[in-house]
Amino acid sequence: MTWQLRLHGVGNASAVELGSAMATIERDGAPWLTIDCGGEGLTAYQAYYGDMPRALFVTHTHLDHVAGFERLFVSSYFDDARRGRVKLYVPAPVVPLLHQRVGDYPNALAEGGVNFWDAFQVIPVGGSFWHDGVRLEVFPTRHHWPETAFGLRLHGSMVWTGDTRPIPEMLARYADAGELVAHDCALHGNPSHSGIEDLEREYSATLLARCLLYHYGNREEGEILAARGYRVAHPGQVVALHVPSAVRTEPA
Repeated sequence: MTWQLRLHGVGNASAVELGSAMATIERDGAPWLTIDCGGEGLTAYQAYYGDMPRALFVTHTHLDHVAGFERLFVSSYFDDARRGRVKLYVPAPVVPLLHQRVGDYPNALAEGGVNFWDAFQVIPVGGSFWHDGVRLEVFPTRHHWPETAFGLRLHGSMVWTGDTRPIPEMLARYADAGELVAHDCALHGNPSHSGIEDLEREYSATLLARCLLYHYGNREEGEILAARGYRVAHPGQVVALHVPSAVRTEPA
């Protein structure tokens, strides 16, 4: 069994050429769980797989991470085999925010008779959840406002921070098994996002060596970060992952 991470987009909200930050965990070459649903990211997903996601985890509801939901709604609702079966794992505090952002519009269809969430199986999650027999962990991050953004861990394999400031206390707990850490990082930080000097101040060299930096501002920023010796994510890149040591409900 092989696991890998496919990056559909790696840029911040303004970096259209880099695509909106979004990725898919693949198992044996097939999409297993997608992280977020940005506009450019969803386009890249569809272009590669020729399909739409069937299972997603939502980190937070800034539009560069959820703007693809209207397209996903249409494709899911009008496909009898998918309607109500596309799994959305959403941290419980994010559920009302996601509804406000993408679900709360009068009449999801002009003809009426349809609720936006009829297209999906919405699964509110807490500190952990099960997907396809594998346990994943969820943890809060530091982005914009408390309890609005969350990261994801597949134990022993990968951690996706989502948008965040440095979170050394969280990664000490949720990235302690040698995982690849896909981390928000631009050249310069701000009150909602990490800059490289923030990470250098807060993280050990050992942790930084496991980081894959994404959510930067443009290609030039990425080149500067790489020149400083860091591993920088690129659109369309595929990264090999360790086989997860996460708890499973059936033998591996």
